[in-house]
This record gives sequence, C-alpha cells and structure tokens, in this order.
Amino acid sequence: MKQFFFSSILSLLLISCHQECKKSNTCKDMKWIDLSYAYDSTTLYWPNNAKGFEHHTDADGVTPLGFFYSSYSICTPEHGGTHLDAPVHFSKGGLAVDEIPMSSLTGDAVVIDISEKALKNRDYQVSIADIENWEKSNGKIEDNTILLFRTGYGQFYPDRAKYFGSPKTGVEAIPELHFPGIAPETTQWLVSNRKIKALGLDTPSMDYGQSKDFKTHQILLGQNKPGFENVANLDKLPARGSYVIALPMKIGKGSGAPLRIIAGVK
Repeated sequence: MKQFFFSSILSLLLISCHQECKKSNTCKDMKWIDLSYAYDSTTLYWPNNAKGFEHHTDADGVTPLGFFYSSYSICTPEHGGTHLDAPVHFSKGGLAVDEIPMSSLTGDAVVIDISEKALKNRDYQVSIADIENWEKSNGKIEDNTILLFRTGYGQFYPDRAKYFGSPKTGVEAIPELHFPGIAPETTQWLVSNRKIKALGLDTPSMDYGQSKDFKTHQILLGQNKPGFENVANLDKLPARGSYVIALPMKIGKGSGAPLRIIAGVK
C-alpha cells in the first residue's frame, strides 16, 4: 500500500513538472546567442588597471611519450571584458561573486534599444521616459526580469578610442571618458518600481563615462543585484522573448568576475 501511495505521488510530481516545463521558455528549442567577448590581447579594461589579460604558455607540443599536450596560465583583473559586477564592488557587506544566487543570474530578459539617442550623444544617460516609452509598445517589464540596454556602442569594441571615448590608458584617461550609461534616478526607479533582478549593457560601465560617484553602481549593487558590463551582440536579441544565463567565474570573495553570458531566443 505504501509503495502504491509513493508511486502515485511520484507520478503526480512528474506530471506537474512536465506541465510546468512545457510552459517554460527554458524547455523549448532555442537559438542560443553568445553575449560575451573572448578574453585575449584585445580585451578592454578600465584605463587605470595596471595589467590587462595575460595568457602564458606552460606546455604546447608533443610529449616524450608521443601524444600532444597543451596547458596555459592566465591572469586578469576582475573587471574587464564581458564581466559581472558583484554587489560588494560598491556595497560594503554586499554579496561577493561566489555568493550571488543562481536565480539572480538566470531568467527572462528584455532589451531596450536606446542606440538612436546614445549614438548621437556619447554622454547620454538612460532616462525613466525611455523605459516608459518602451513599455507603451512592448508592455510593462515584469518583476524579476533581467534588463539589458542596447546603446549601440558594442559595434566599437575592442577599439578603445571609439568605445571609451579616449585612446588613453592610465589615471589621466579617466576624465576623458565619454560613453553612455544609466542615469541614477532611472536605476532607483527600476529597483523600486520594476523589481528587476539584474542590469546589463554594451558599454564599459553602468554609469556613463563622465560619472564621478558611480551612483548607478551604488544604487543597484546596494540592493544586492548584480550588473553586467561590456555585453556583446545585443543587436541580435529581440525586445522580448529571450532567456539569459549569466555565469561568472566563481571567484571566492570576488568583487567581479569574467562572465560567460548567453541568451536563448525562441
């Protein structure tokens, strides 16, 4: 009798899971889009990073026993290329990279294209009106959505001068940075009114290039929500209907990490 009871419960659970799976975008055939740039000698980092991406050969060739073997060492700052900003990056006591729950890194996503304005003004900051106007045509952004902004600046990567607004590196380059970002008041509105789970965009920073206090970082990360920067191929995603998986290198106590982010499109 017990065996029959548990078998019946298991069958009901399997049927329920199957029904939920059929409703879920993650269970359907999708076209997967890579939203990450490769890490190599062209990878862009914040101008004051002392080092960039390093890739050293430890072994590459045929061994004395006759088989091929290769192995390499890498070195990279946390924040560069397509990467994740963990809450602790700008929030004391915030979650580190290895503490961010998977639920904050996966989910349905929307893409808001503000490239027409941003490409005309390198200092453009995404406004609340931009989002409200998008919602008039595409519907309200649901809670627990990953929100991605397409500025159009991904087309310039990895040309430092065009992407950052200055070809310079070092501390002296920072006052000359000009690229779009998300206005702090917009970020506050989003976390208060739309309960987003993460923000991302195709520029070097969530704050625009001329920011001095990185207020958007402070607001978003202060809510223990991660940010994605230098996201690639946003022009290949629809406004709605994509499912994002954003998995960073799991660096213990990291303030950021290289990010492999992909999106499934129905």
